[in-house]
Amino acid sequence: MTTRNAREDAMDCTHIMIAVDGSENSMRAVDYTAAIIGCRGGFTVQVVHIERLPDRDLFPDEAAWKKNCNAYAADMRRFLADSRQKLLDAGMGSDDVTELYVPSCQRPSPDQEALRCSHGATISQEILRCMEEGGYGTIVVGRRGLSKAEEFIFGSVSSKIVHHAKGCTIWVVS
Repeated sequence: MTTRNAREDAMDCTHIMIAVDGSENSMRAVDYTAAIIGCRGGFTVQVVHIERLPDRDLFPDEAAWKKNCNAYAADMRRFLADSRQKLLDAGMGSDDVTELYVPSCQRPSPDQEALRCSHGATISQEILRCMEEGGYGTIVVGRRGLSKAEEFIFGSVSSKIVHHAKGCTIWVVS
């Protein structure tokens, strides 16, 4: 008897989500994806960023915190646009590459255009939620290269995704 569930039946490895955080490692994940699928047809890619706001206590006042939050959002939107452009430059069609910025629900100035926001779950949980909601069959993430001790203390998004994702392919790019 087959035990596949509906999600596994719906897995489409040509529907790819690249989770990025603005780091060199996440841009390597974009570069890798572009090199692997760039000129081949039949793939769709969404580049996703989950916003994490800095702790308010790190700033002297509310205005400084808001200014930092807005600068962060602008930087990440540029990163998403640059990532999309790399995929287009590699040969993907403009209709096949999209960007998704998932703002924090705690954002000082709510994003009126956002379809959803991040409720403060871990980054890996938010990525997995996006994967399920979007029906992605492949997740691509960059690996930070943490040691085992650093990974134990700080956690690793890519490790958590590898351990908790079900019914999809995961590319961890180092």
